[in-house]
Amino acid sequence: MEPTKTAAIYIRVSTEAQRDEGYSIDAQQEMLIAHCVSKGIRNYACYIDGGFTGSNIERPQMQRLISDIRQGKISHVVVYKLDRLSRSQKDTLYLIEDVFNPHGVDFISMNESMDTSTPLGRLMLGILSAFAQLERENIRERTRLGMRERVKSGKWMGGGRTPFGYDYDEAAGCLVPNKDAERVRKVYELYLQGHSTAYIAQALGLKYDKLAYQILTRKSNAGYIQYNGEEYRGNHEPIISPETYEAAMRYMRERSVKRVSQSGYLFTGLLVCGKCGAKMRYQKWGKRGCKLVCYSQDRSKPHLTKDANCDNRKIWAGEVEELVVGDILELSLAHGKAAQTKISNKSLLELLHANYSTAAQKLRRLYNLYAENGDDILLAAINDIKREQKNILTRIEDETQKNSRAESFAGLRKALSTLPETWPHMTAKEKKLLINDCISKITITDGHVSVDYKFDIVKGDAVQ
Repeated sequence: MEPTKTAAIYIRVSTEAQRDEGYSIDAQQEMLIAHCVSKGIRNYACYIDGGFTGSNIERPQMQRLISDIRQGKISHVVVYKLDRLSRSQKDTLYLIEDVFNPHGVDFISMNESMDTSTPLGRLMLGILSAFAQLERENIRERTRLGMRERVKSGKWMGGGRTPFGYDYDEAAGCLVPNKDAERVRKVYELYLQGHSTAYIAQALGLKYDKLAYQILTRKSNAGYIQYNGEEYRGNHEPIISPETYEAAMRYMRERSVKRVSQSGYLFTGLLVCGKCGAKMRYQKWGKRGCKLVCYSQDRSKPHLTKDANCDNRKIWAGEVEELVVGDILELSLAHGKAAQTKISNKSLLELLHANYSTAAQKLRRLYNLYAENGDDILLAAINDIKREQKNILTRIEDETQKNSRAESFAGLRKALSTLPETWPHMTAKEKKLLINDCISKITITDGHVSVDYKFDIVKGDAVQ
């Protein structure tokens, strides 16, 4: 014998709703029980979430209700008003289509006279849930406007994202310099003297290198508030002057350009120790030039050490550059004829987009049919079309990425096709940019050099 199912009376009241809308948990419960009795529903149980927002479904009694539905215990879900279930259109449709309907549970909203056992009820649900979502978005927009007005008046955005060197004074609504403010000033001072962020972080006892960079780029230190791409003068006391901030930003841009175009340092950022996995660096080695040295062997950079006992052999940078550049020039000859290769999978992308449009048209027709008679077979067909669309979208993303990679590779091949003639005339910056386009990393293990090329080109050799 099939067990008797229960009608679930679901009640949710947030603090704001209780004050503004004027109905309490007890009032809702009394009306909903009376409504169930009038409909001939005698077996019911209450699920009550008091003080929970309707913006999501992570509520204790809502989760218990979902669990009971999936266990086949519930016949109906009854609410006083649609937004008591959820204020999110996405969550409302999820509950109806993925929780209630698959388990044969009817949904009744007393205030809207809605019953999803009828086609009209299902149509009303879609319309009303859209309005509930609109209301939530309007609230969010009003909140954003209120925040913009707040920062325009010079007040800080709140205490949750307080920048290093400041505390948040909630009563005054602004930032107040704290004991770390002097360290913030020192960060700018050392940086403008030419020190790296890694050195600054170590010298000032900051937790990580990135914190020094974050401090440098925060204009709040100069007395400004940045919000949604706009800038406002803050009421808080600046730690540094605007002139110091602008000087640091100017210097950062200059250093960025110089870092890319260092003469003779072609492989900076690409070198990896094959023994311990640490990065490698160029190190001056007398009049002959530079050697490549594992950072684990550089005691001045303890944060880059992977193995303090690493004994990877130091190697002359010139020999490695000669080997790798020669290897790239060989590749340029091998791939020169392929420079004009055309992308062949664009037609496949067009076909996939056409298939997606066809599936969308089918889905619209099925929804119209389902709104008329609510046939379970139609619902199954709708879910099949949704899965098909999802698979098509995945393939479109894959093919788009392949096209992007192929176009990048075609451009690189074109550059490689003329490289033997152009290489001697390229600037150091142009050479480094081309190398970064070709190579993902260069691994050195006791004189052996392994080059990992991009676009699935791999070739290696050894320096004796």
